[in-house]
Amino acid sequence: MGSLHPNTGKTKSNVQFMSFDPTLAKEPEMASVSDWKVPSSLQPKPQAYAYNLDLALAAMVALRATVPADAFTAETLGTERAGNGVFIRRNGLVLTIGYLITEAETIWLTLSDGRPVPGHVLGYDQDTGFGLVQALAKVDMPALEFGNSAAAAVGERVVVGGAGGRARSIAARIVAKQEFAGYWEYVLDEAFFTAPAHPNWGGTALIGVAGDLLGIGSLQLQHAMGKEQTQNINMMVPIDLLKPILDDLLKFGRRTGPSRPWLGLYATEVEDKLVIVGLADRGPAQRADLRTGDVVLAVAGTQVHDLAGFFRRVWAQGTAGVDVPLTIYRDGHTMETRVTSGERNRFLKGPSLH
Repeated sequence: MGSLHPNTGKTKSNVQFMSFDPTLAKEPEMASVSDWKVPSSLQPKPQAYAYNLDLALAAMVALRATVPADAFTAETLGTERAGNGVFIRRNGLVLTIGYLITEAETIWLTLSDGRPVPGHVLGYDQDTGFGLVQALAKVDMPALEFGNSAAAAVGERVVVGGAGGRARSIAARIVAKQEFAGYWEYVLDEAFFTAPAHPNWGGTALIGVAGDLLGIGSLQLQHAMGKEQTQNINMMVPIDLLKPILDDLLKFGRRTGPSRPWLGLYATEVEDKLVIVGLADRGPAQRADLRTGDVVLAVAGTQVHDLAGFFRRVWAQGTAGVDVPLTIYRDGHTMETRVTSGERNRFLKGPSLH
């Protein structure tokens, strides 16, 4: 279930990916920042939780980022980005979703007490999508402790917390835990899916039954519930994926070790075919003369049939810089080509300290 548009992706099982644009991860246009609220019926009620709900939600921040017009991601993600983040340490360390802060020139955080403070990008992990920001002012705000996302069960009651307290948070449940593959060369072995969907999902906090942090909001998707029935849901990146790389992000701004090969293409599944629906400007795939509409049949001689299998097969060829052999179907002909992969981070502007 998808369309020939870069804003598509795929999960296994019955959760289907909806058209997605990260630049829409902001307050709805029909209401200003000051008066927008989640409907009262969807807001979490303090008496329904064993932890201090208001204290947990006080750890949330509103985040706004400005990106230079000549940044690599400016055309696809925009130059003005807005969403949420959550304090994970009382010294002002904020965890968010990385697309909000990639190549950011300026970051502003609005705390739960209304104070605006500048922030600085500390790190971004391409594999998981997590981003870290450090508040550049003295703060002493509540912080959420990490939970055990692997132990969280489908059906469990959670809160999807946004900046602005209960009025901008959702009482939700985990409706699925399964693999997710995104068109931008991204795969999670297991992601969380929650409903009802938070309308300002980017960087929201998935708060578990103990008031702990289970994940970070990344996308809004569409769940097929039956014949012509769908439900909007959120995809969350599990917090367990951050634990082994947090020290690297704090020290080096990225995970250490070899980087995955990156092709710089956007692909989707159309009628059981893997179709290239977009190319990153000046990226490896464009330099190799891959084209929109090309169908990917195989990687290094092994047939691929879905996004996750395609990307994993590319990554299995070696580290960034390796030549990736592809079998492509174009205009009625099958052809062999090789793409010299790149390292995605080298195409991005690094953070600048205020």
